[in-house]
Amino acid sequence: MKNSTPYYAVIFTSIQTENIEGYEKMALEMEALAKQQEGFIAIDSARSQLGITVSYWQSLDAIKNWKQHSDHLIAQRKGRNNWYSWYNVRICKVEREYEFNAEKNL
Repeated sequence: MKNSTPYYAVIFTSIQTENIEGYEKMALEMEALAKQQEGFIAIDSARSQLGITVSYWQSLDAIKNWKQHSDHLIAQRKGRNNWYSWYNVRICKVEREYEFNAEKNL
């Protein structure tokens, strides 16, 4: 994911409850919707006992607009009421990025 820096990362770390009915469908819908938002760059996600989703954005305003999107507000409420026993959100400014890819370095 090569992007112009700086940009922003929203790190959402969570622990789910036992009741995850409807979670996967909502997560896929929110990812698809986020990709349509102005300022969205990319998303990485890993879900197991501890879920971590990192979304990347061009600006703090883009993040604020996404947080306040009406469908996202519904998902947030369902998350607090049904799917999460705990979560934490961190917003970070990415100043630099680099990567290693063994296939490209052969």
